[in-house]
Amino acid sequence: MNKISILVANYNNGKYFSDCYDSIISQSYENWEVVIVDDRSTDDSVQMIRELIRDDSRFRLFINEKNEGCGYTKRKCVELATGDFCAFLDPDDALYDYALECCADGMMKSGKTIAVYSKLIFCNADLMPGEVFGKIKQIHNSRYFFNIPIQISAFFMFKRSAYEQTSGINPDLKSAVDQDLYLKLLEVGEARFINEVLYKYRIHEHGISQSSSKQSAKDSFARVILETMKRRNITTIHHRPVPPVFTTSKEIYGLLEYQTKIPYRLMSKIRSTLHI
Repeated sequence: MNKISILVANYNNGKYFSDCYDSIISQSYENWEVVIVDDRSTDDSVQMIRELIRDDSRFRLFINEKNEGCGYTKRKCVELATGDFCAFLDPDDALYDYALECCADGMMKSGKTIAVYSKLIFCNADLMPGEVFGKIKQIHNSRYFFNIPIQISAFFMFKRSAYEQTSGINPDLKSAVDQDLYLKLLEVGEARFINEVLYKYRIHEHGISQSSSKQSAKDSFARVILETMKRRNITTIHHRPVPPVFTTSKEIYGLLEYQTKIPYRLMSKIRSTLHI
């Protein structure tokens, strides 16, 4: 049985961690560890987490020497992992109790599969389920895939051996960290969609993705896309030149407008269905 490393990058989310913790210890899949890296929280996160995990050797807690940001912290999570498979779980979110088992089974379907991802359901601040996020689907992986519009999201599990073939998560990123991870991994293998709701995504006023810095997040994602284009030696997109340096996110997203149109999306759906 492959070992799974559940990776938790925490910053000031200690008050939500009990739900996250309960969902982990309830998993039907038994061979797992949890690596928690706290990014110098200013609340009582560390105390609350320590009280929950206590003497359970399956949980390991680390604390950054200073506040480093999301990219650095998530990269450190992977570096500390010992499992065959890794998956990030935000401390304010939770899993369904069959999540690890479903993902582990999906990972073994094909030798080409280096990552799997599932559906997620939006929950309120009390983790009561609401609407399923319907945009996640099986992708057609190509060098021109940049996850615009979003088709890959949580719950995302990947082979640690595949991650080690990449340059790893950019430690300087403050947001778009998951997108950086997805795009790098897709360059070394294929990702399989699991058509099951496995992840509970909590929406609350203090959540990072619900913060007021949405333009900053858009800019960060655009920079990730441009770096991906350079890494893949792409100089033109849809007959338009790729800029040598980042200017605005609007310029980068403008290059990919054709990918949001119905003909392109229909063709991508056909290709992903036929695996061509």
